Amino acid sequence: MVVVGATILAWHSHLGRTSAAPAPATTGPPAPPTTRPTTTTTVPTTITFAAVGDTDLGSTPLLPPSPAAEFAPVRPLLQADVSFANLEGTMTTGTASKCGSHSSACYAFKVPPSYAHLYRAAGFTVLNSANNHSYDFGATGVAETSAALTSAGLVQAGLPGQIGYVTTHGVKVAFVDVAPYYLTNNLLDVGQFAALMKRAKAHAQIVVVYMHSGAEGASADHVTRQSEFYYGENRGNPYEFAHRAIDLGASLVLGSGPHVWRGMQWYKGHLIVYSMGDFTNYESFSTFGALDLTGVVHITLSTSGRFIRGDVAAAHFTSTGLVLPDASHALWPFVNALSRQDFGASAAVIGASGAILP
Repeated sequence: MVVVGATILAWHSHLGRTSAAPAPATTGPPAPPTTRPTTTTTVPTTITFAAVGDTDLGSTPLLPPSPAAEFAPVRPLLQADVSFANLEGTMTTGTASKCGSHSSACYAFKVPPSYAHLYRAAGFTVLNSANNHSYDFGATGVAETSAALTSAGLVQAGLPGQIGYVTTHGVKVAFVDVAPYYLTNNLLDVGQFAALMKRAKAHAQIVVVYMHSGAEGASADHVTRQSEFYYGENRGNPYEFAHRAIDLGASLVLGSGPHVWRGMQWYKGHLIVYSMGDFTNYESFSTFGALDLTGVVHITLSTSGRFIRGDVAAAHFTSTGLVLPDASHALWPFVNALSRQDFGASAAVIGASGAILP
């Protein structure tokens, strides 16, 4: 049993076959199931969430000289009952990557397994592995990453059949994480996603859905309402998928993958954050123009999943990828413009104090 404050962490896995979709080249075994029982009985009226997009602390051998310092400037922003990030890569000592030795257009990311404890120390409780880099180092990388996260007391979500469960203050929260690949929970497989949602709702009072979806880059900041492609891969239709997730019972939909922030929308009273861009980015991704804007989404839900309040804490990257709080709040008008352009009357906008407004 791992007890972190008032939060008890667990994840469960069940491997199922899915329809073919673009995927990393190397297959691997299903994630091993673990269960950590709940011991907390105090039930509050609300649950707080902090969420960020893609996190990357470099890639061996190019690692930060002081890796703990990468989270230090924004650590106060990450404190919540449940704190979520996308793990864009692996935690492994493996050497056999998906990329050829002379490839110039393939990216494989890994950091030491010990880095898992840096995430927990920063305040994170749930990390996503439904993305295009979770199998960068094959089955070995997947297994070592899962073991590292478990050792650090972190919940993992997004591998095939894997739902992440967090119990905080006696309330169970499920994370159903998806990406457009058959070696993750497959966003493109409608039936598989429906089954995951049914299972999550049977075991948790609140269901959060994360999607790693959409085209990439500075020009990919709009939600097109169509299937989006990148390097020939079908990256899904984020608009259609997010609405389906709420129709199936999600209380909150979060996204990243485009490496740039996108707009936010209200749908049936629930919030959709289509892309939270990158969050930590040590010498890995471009920080040109709007790509240097980032932030932390804070959401408070009732114990039944109803939206109570939320805000966005703005941040930005330095030239080396260090994330810092942004006193100018440049992210806010950028996101508001996208939200209004893409969603009109259903746009979720950020107010003058950072609050998320209808």
